[in-house]
Amino acid sequence: MAKTYGVGIMGAGNISGAYLRLAPLFKGLEVRAVADIRPEAAKLRADEFGVAAQTPDELLKNSEIDVIVNLTIPATHYQVSSDIISAGKHAYSEKPFVLSVEEGLALKKAADERGLKVGSAPDTFLGGAHQQARDIIDSGKLGKIMSGTTHVMSRGMEHWHPNPDFFFQPGGGPILDLGPYYVTELIHLLGPVKRLSAFTNMARAERTVTAEGPFKGSTIKVGTPTTIHGVLEFHNGAIVTVGASWDVAAHGHHNIELYGTDGSIFVPDPNFFGGDLVTASIDGTRTPVTPWDHPFGKPNQELDKPVPRANYRAAGLADMMNTIETGAPARCGLDVALHVIEVLDGLLRAGASGEVLTLTTTCERPLALGPDEARALLKA
Repeated sequence: MAKTYGVGIMGAGNISGAYLRLAPLFKGLEVRAVADIRPEAAKLRADEFGVAAQTPDELLKNSEIDVIVNLTIPATHYQVSSDIISAGKHAYSEKPFVLSVEEGLALKKAADERGLKVGSAPDTFLGGAHQQARDIIDSGKLGKIMSGTTHVMSRGMEHWHPNPDFFFQPGGGPILDLGPYYVTELIHLLGPVKRLSAFTNMARAERTVTAEGPFKGSTIKVGTPTTIHGVLEFHNGAIVTVGASWDVAAHGHHNIELYGTDGSIFVPDPNFFGGDLVTASIDGTRTPVTPWDHPFGKPNQELDKPVPRANYRAAGLADMMNTIETGAPARCGLDVALHVIEVLDGLLRAGASGEVLTLTTTCERPLALGPDEARALLKA
């Protein structure tokens, strides 16, 4: 990028540290301020990273800020992003960027009228392992992908999160909290979804917080399904089963398995940029894939642990801002995020109604991000 864009962070919670730490890795991004409705939280983050601490209103009015990263809670994502657009700034949101198609279309209209960009996490599908999976699928080595499975299941958030109530209310649940990673990955690998159906339930009407903290021992009333089993039919003909649950003590499923006419591929957890890839030939022989030299697959955190992690959060933001100059579609752009939201919301609606739903939105499959293109986004 020829220009340097001033970045503001709206919301000083846990995830803000990742953006403040990682955005400086990318060309054209300069974090200049962080804001929060709690002044003390904004000051703490600002002091930690050497940026300005502001109120939300001050950040919206800050003339040195070109784009604001919306890290507020999901229930406020739409309103905060609307305020960002009204202030004449580009918006990039944590997932899910809205909670309904109607909200997404309203943001699109407002942004288009002002010539502004709107993007959304997750950008983990830009990671080295996921882009290598894309390269393998596009090569035709596996034939045509016709089916698959995805599973994201655990015993719930109350066992580790100190204040997990919002995870179990409308706007939360495993499908809206973790589903964006999986559905975005599937759209990246297979393209848009055509139809879907689902069944949903919840194992318990109440959950007890066991994580250490001020709410340990308290009871949460569950207001959203905690187990969702769905089926997605893609425009390319593939049919993929989706399993998402916070009611599972243990399971043996791989994160994502895709089955082609000439072989299969086992894709690592889309919540992370890296991971191990395995393919299988038509006779069932499994072969670990040697990682390619992709910059977003190189471990850069937890280097002292047995399994270091690759984390390049803000890659989607950097790519979106780069498209202002290139004119290319943003890989984490609004159209992809909106289609993801309709899929996720559709799974919940289909679970409640028992219907097979035909989607009203679509999107182009995000452009692949090869090693050279990824390196071009990073500072030297």
